[in-house]
Amino acid sequence: MAYNNPKLNIAVIGVGNLGQHHARIYTTMTEFVNSVYVVDIDKSKLDRISKSYNVITSSNYKEILDKVDAVSLVVPTQLHYQIGKEILLSKKHLLIEKPITTNIDEAEELISIAKKSNLILQVGHVERFNPVVGAVKQYINNPKFIESMRLGPFDPRVADVGVVLDLMIHDIDIVLSLVNSKLKDVESYGAKVFTKNEDIVKARLRFNNECICDLTASRISFGKYRMMRIFQQDSYISIDFMRQKCKIYRKTKSVVVSPSQIDIIKPKIVKDEPLKLELLHFVESVIKNRQPTITAEHARDALNIALDILIKLRLK
Repeated sequence: MAYNNPKLNIAVIGVGNLGQHHARIYTTMTEFVNSVYVVDIDKSKLDRISKSYNVITSSNYKEILDKVDAVSLVVPTQLHYQIGKEILLSKKHLLIEKPITTNIDEAEELISIAKKSNLILQVGHVERFNPVVGAVKQYINNPKFIESMRLGPFDPRVADVGVVLDLMIHDIDIVLSLVNSKLKDVESYGAKVFTKNEDIVKARLRFNNECICDLTASRISFGKYRMMRIFQQDSYISIDFMRQKCKIYRKTKSVVVSPSQIDIIKPKIVKDEPLKLELLHFVESVIKNRQPTITAEHARDALNIALDILIKLRLK
């Protein structure tokens, strides 16, 4: 659905810990955004947001759908399909937080509805908009082994889903963007510690091209880590998502016999807020009627692997 007006009216449905930042960022996009509506069933959250930002508040998302052009949906995962479907059927462009839904059938239905109405359906895999990801892309060449660690302290606000759909899915999405091969098989192990869902998980992904990826996600760590290491034939790449830093250790000879034959490259990275870049990309995709970089199909594929990990999970 082409959009011809110069500015958008945008709604943020759900202004909790993450949604409040959607609202904050949209109110700064005065070049592209006309009005920002915020919706939440918690009046105290609406009052707090309205005191901080120039927004229009409502406790019922159905009352504002005819007033907006696009929506950020930032509600618990279990509500993504139900509310997301209503938004798309109302012919509104949609950015839906990750994971897209709780199952593949629901994801496919949302994708189908969006396509039929030529609507933008973007999914909030925000880590792909981390400037460090773009900086290392040019150095990626047929990875052989990838290792990621995404650890953090317990947060009861996301206890409704396990650590796979909350944290690990970020790294699944990034791995799928780096490995040009179909998945062959999955192994996974984990444990419930603080919640009824998995709180720590280790997964191994094997691809048809023989690349192996070891992913670790935990929400019972005192420290917060967002790291990935990529090993390939000519180099080793170290990524720190939190600090937006990376190093490339690349050999200069076919066989290395001395440290002097290893170049250390530190790409220049212009640090920025990934969420801001993601929302700007969504707004520009709507205005220009172009497919976003992270499509709903990408999100569906990441969800598919995450669900496979959960099926094969051996909880201790």
